[in-house]
Amino acid sequence: MKLYVYDHCPFCTKARMIFGLKSLPLELSFLLEDDTATPTELIGKKVTPILQKAEGSYMAESMDIVHYLDGLQGDVLVTPTESDSPIQVWHKAAWRTILNLSIPRLGSADLPEFATAAARAAFQLRQTKNFGDFDELLSHSAEWQQELDVQLRELDALLAGREQIDADDFTLYPSLRMLSIVKGVQYPVNVTRYMERMAVATAVPLYTEQAR
Repeated sequence: MKLYVYDHCPFCTKARMIFGLKSLPLELSFLLEDDTATPTELIGKKVTPILQKAEGSYMAESMDIVHYLDGLQGDVLVTPTESDSPIQVWHKAAWRTILNLSIPRLGSADLPEFATAAARAAFQLRQTKNFGDFDELLSHSAEWQQELDVQLRELDALLAGREQIDADDFTLYPSLRMLSIVKGVQYPVNVTRYMERMAVATAVPLYTEQAR
């Protein structure tokens, strides 16, 4: 099977995670940010992730892909959780801060979807419309990191002793992976263990070595 993705995209991370968790063979195809033609040809619009199934058909929507792949072999791994679970509530509160910190830094990272100057410029244009000027975002990093420090301590308590895999992980790990591009974030012990454990279990690495 083949999965069309952007590396920076948290929804793409969700789809990649299930391959690692269930040891499914995977061919990754990284699209350029400004490549509209390929996803439109495959699925009718510019969207990622896109799964090409073994029989050749295509499907989109990250959690639809996750549940489809989860059902292919073995026991179902991704058990459902409530929309107001403690981790979901935490994520809703922290999500915008994570985006404000990570988006401008991902835009300068060495990622395959930015292999050309035009592709990188397309990302900056799109995300500037969504979040504002990158330099302006970066100028507020200190205050957002202070806010995040409090939020991460709250998350640390939620992750104490957590070993199971469920639907909450497909919300939480992609966001923490994005956050790992931010240099200087102080992760509490349980959060660190969770991030490292999930990076290995899913075979979707963190951005620690590129943090900026």
